[in-house]
Amino acid sequence: MSEFTLSDLESRVAERARVSPEESWTARLVAKGQPKAAQKLGEEAVETVIAALGGDRQALAAESADLLYHLLVVLRIADVPLADVFRELERRTGQSGLAEKASRTEE
Repeated sequence: MSEFTLSDLESRVAERARVSPEESWTARLVAKGQPKAAQKLGEEAVETVIAALGGDRQALAAESADLLYHLLVVLRIADVPLADVFRELERRTGQSGLAEKASRTEE
């Protein structure tokens, strides 16, 4: 198992976001702003679903990597640290998923 973590990826995204858009896909995506980054996140989510339904484990792993990367770019642009996401996940582990879902207000 790799020692590479989501926190490592978050750091790499932050580093690459600071360079020139001519030098980095991440910097280019950040420069295009949240609408483009969110669009890419959505595209990767769809591709991940397709890979999951197709039953190809390698494709699912590759698309999941793309999905996580683009999620971290979207979080970076919004200035939401991964630690905030982890805190929310931790908060939710204190109750069942069914109870957590029932506590949400309908929109």
